[in-house]
Amino acid sequence: MFCLWAKEWKDNRMVRDLTVCDDSDDTRTHKVFHALDEVCYAFDLGKPIWLDATVKEFQRHAKARFYQDSFIENIPFDFLEIQVIEED
Repeated sequence: MFCLWAKEWKDNRMVRDLTVCDDSDDTRTHKVFHALDEVCYAFDLGKPIWLDATVKEFQRHAKARFYQDSFIENIPFDFLEIQVIEED
């Protein structure tokens, strides 16, 4: 089972969160992108852009933060954090 935890942060407080689980046979990368799509749909957000620093952080720690520079539209929070909390 693959689970990704997404959290919106504003002023050092978690505003809302969502856990997305996936037990399909997809690759880890596909599972991450599908989970992020679900999070963006649930939070009514545009899909963030994966900057080089974001990719490196995610590869190193299985955790990434998307700040305003990763979104095309303005966001009403400081950053969106995703973290893999369970892997196959």
